[in-house]
Amino acid sequence: MDKLTIRDIDVAGKTVLVRVDFNVPRDAATGKITDDNRIVAALPTIKYLLDHNPKAVVLFSHLGKVKTEEDKAKNDMAVVAPALAELLGKDVKFVPVTRGPELEEAVKNAENGQVILVQNTRYEKGETKNDPELGKYWASLGDVFVEDAFGSVHRAHASTVGIPTNLHPAAAGFLLEKEIAYIGKAVSDPERPLVAILGGSKVSSKIGVIENLLGIADKIIIGGGMAYTFNAAKGLKIGKSLLEADKIDLAKSYIEKGGDKLVLPCDTVINNAFSEEGDIKVVEGDIPDGYMGLDIGPKSIAAIKKELEGAKTVIWNGPMGVFEMPTFAKGTLEVCEALANMPEANTIIGGGDSAAAVKQLGYADKVSHISTGGGASLEYMEGKVLPGIAAVDAK
Repeated sequence: MDKLTIRDIDVAGKTVLVRVDFNVPRDAATGKITDDNRIVAALPTIKYLLDHNPKAVVLFSHLGKVKTEEDKAKNDMAVVAPALAELLGKDVKFVPVTRGPELEEAVKNAENGQVILVQNTRYEKGETKNDPELGKYWASLGDVFVEDAFGSVHRAHASTVGIPTNLHPAAAGFLLEKEIAYIGKAVSDPERPLVAILGGSKVSSKIGVIENLLGIADKIIIGGGMAYTFNAAKGLKIGKSLLEADKIDLAKSYIEKGGDKLVLPCDTVINNAFSEEGDIKVVEGDIPDGYMGLDIGPKSIAAIKKELEGAKTVIWNGPMGVFEMPTFAKGTLEVCEALANMPEANTIIGGGDSAAAVKQLGYADKVSHISTGGGASLEYMEGKVLPGIAAVDAK
């Protein structure tokens, strides 16, 4: 990797500013954290820093969207401090402001590796605009910067880009390093054959990914709701299935450009209602009027498994069907199982719904890497330069 990592920098006696991703889901009624995965993912970097005798570790993160006073109250970062303290087994000082004497004194007076969690960065209007003054101010609080919020590096914000623009060295934490090592390598220098499996509901959300991977992947397998737009482009009837009519011409161009490289489902599990009740059956070719496709069928599953034989790198983004309903989870489950049984391959799950599916279906520990960033992983797969990664110093 050509980026500086935390192994390359000396943090002894220094105040280390770390951009983490603590944008955790919470219960709407109680405000309690319902999934602490993002906090857990940051622990290796935080613990490594603490083991190397810093003066303080100051953590910055956003939490939700903040546009109103109601949003502020709902997305107060205070909820994270006790959860982090419990996981770290160490006191975490929460500073309820994003600038001013209270924050400055807390940082200045910290010692012996005190962990400080700063209030939600989005309390500052300048955060999402990458306000130069805000980035410079936050940078003035520390000696070293560590970027470890992969889920936010596709955004040029004051906390992801403004701080490292003004503070050096700026290094990658372990989480970011891992994302660069897996997704970055998969799209820039993959071990071949490279097979991409793309699902989910919409072609529109995967346009950049498909276009980039058509030039990189050896095979691209299409599933999920977006497959019906491709089937419509082939002239097949799709009944009441999900369709992006304005993307049919684009799908046609991908079919022509992709040729044998593009693999579409050959059969579909259909129903006459968006429900687990109804007239459920498997069809090949046209979907009858009044029916909708809700999962890929057994022949499509067999075809995917065949395409995966011998693959050395597999990128999967997007479920194969409505996996939240057990009746229509088989396609997604079978893809999970197939990837779980490829120990020799580099199997990468690209965040979002596919990451949720892998975890929900119990295969999280059987794949090489599950990305922590939905939007960031998609943009990385598009071959884009992500501003938060670009801001990290080169070795």
